[in-house]
Amino acid sequence: MHDTTAHSSRLTAVRAALQRAERILFVTGAGISADSGLPTYRGVGGLYDGKATDDGYAIEEALSATVWRSRPDITWKYLWQIGHACVDAKPNAAHLAIAAWQRRKPHCALLTQNVDGLHRKAGTTDFIEIHGHAFDLYCCDCHRTFDAAQRINNYHDGFSGVPVCEHCNGIVRPNIVLFEEMLPEPAIERLQSILSQPLDMVVSIGTSAAFPYIVQPLLIGRRQGAVCVDINPDAALARYVDYQLPLSAATAMAQLMPE
Repeated sequence: MHDTTAHSSRLTAVRAALQRAERILFVTGAGISADSGLPTYRGVGGLYDGKATDDGYAIEEALSATVWRSRPDITWKYLWQIGHACVDAKPNAAHLAIAAWQRRKPHCALLTQNVDGLHRKAGTTDFIEIHGHAFDLYCCDCHRTFDAAQRINNYHDGFSGVPVCEHCNGIVRPNIVLFEEMLPEPAIERLQSILSQPLDMVVSIGTSAAFPYIVQPLLIGRRQGAVCVDINPDAALARYVDYQLPLSAATAMAQLMPE
């Protein structure tokens, strides 16, 4: 009963803060997509959670720049599984609530680690996909771009080998950040631009303290006097925030949907 009362009190306070705030940054990780049926492997929507893959690699190795250079077929095999897991998933209440707050607040932005595209499906417009998007493809040689629907039937077919560019025969890959690769400069610049102006509120949903660029907005927000919130059953970010809600993303955000 005490926990329920505490959650209700915090939710009321967070809702009031959202209503007051003008400049809001939502920060989301794999946990926000868990209620859409996706696994929560460190923001890549993966399927292994520490176990070795069928090919004997840890998933971090299989999805690394090193393995990509020497065995793109191995990397693509697991990228395909990720895309296949994501393609038919639907946004849940948390994705929809963020999109709804964006419609209400013109200075409401989103930083996400996720490559699953669920924020796009929910109607979010001002977003930074810091790890890219599994359904945007490009040729490594001629740099032509494709979408997964036209090039690989949106991951619906079984994996049949590394796709190649019909124009130059170069290898095609998703526009996502593999382990060991640098984050995209435009995304970093956009994030720094958002953080350079005082925020009223930073809301972290389903993320962990594993990535410095995810913790950074909370640290900067606190210094600016923003209300900082963490929604996650895992309270790893609790020390950085004013309100920690140990709830699933969909449970919490369904109650924080703008009226």
